[in-house]
Amino acid sequence: MFGPLMINTWIAATAVAVIAGVTGFFAVLRGSTFAAHAIPNGAFAGAAGASLLGLNPFAGLAVFSLAGALGIAGLSRRARSDVATALTFVMMLGVGALFVSWSTGYAQEAYSLLFGEVFGVSADQVRPILVLGAVSVAAIGIMFRPLMFSSALPEVAEARGVRARRMELAFLLVMALATSMTVPVVGALLMFSLMIGPAAAARSLTARPALAIALSVAIALVTVWISIALSYRSDWPLGFFVGLIGAVSYLLGRAYRAAIARSARGS
Repeated sequence: MFGPLMINTWIAATAVAVIAGVTGFFAVLRGSTFAAHAIPNGAFAGAAGASLLGLNPFAGLAVFSLAGALGIAGLSRRARSDVATALTFVMMLGVGALFVSWSTGYAQEAYSLLFGEVFGVSADQVRPILVLGAVSVAAIGIMFRPLMFSSALPEVAEARGVRARRMELAFLLVMALATSMTVPVVGALLMFSLMIGPAAAARSLTARPALAIALSVAIALVTVWISIALSYRSDWPLGFFVGLIGAVSYLLGRAYRAAIARSARGS
């Protein structure tokens, strides 16, 4: 489990957990969980198109992730955010289905993009994950205060000169950047589980932003590490353990919040 062939797996999974924990906190806080689901799942269409043209699937993922973020932001100007996200998601899935129908040997690759190939990570895949992960976290760090302000108090932030639509676009682009290189390793469905479960659990445990982000990253790391160990030992899918542990962590967080609330009412 800790042999030379698994080193890249542990490094990549750790990097992905950090990225998911940080971006997931703001996705939950801003109510952008649907977008966090739509962007990585819809981006597989880009990988399908790139493979069909004989290009690197990573390029297709990046292009469609960014296009999805821009599409959601653009349509949100004329429709509700959830409607804009749904329309963009449907369009991307439709294009992906068309690309897959034109290909004769894409089934296994499509499965990998949805569920990941975390046990087959190469050094060439680790490097872009580390670089783009660092860029994504740095971008959130740079715009932390206005992003936090517009997420928690959007109307007050708008009155203070923080443009809500610009912040929404900036965050969606960071989310697209964060997911575009991690999808081939952990899968679109796994990335969504890892991004939302730990962040939602962390928000249930504390209202302090910095602490919540740290907890979100910590829970994501524990989730990934335990899932890799269990999957390696049992030969069960990694996504099963990530989804299960993510859901359990959220339920435990909600139970803790409910217990604290009952204790406060009792006193």
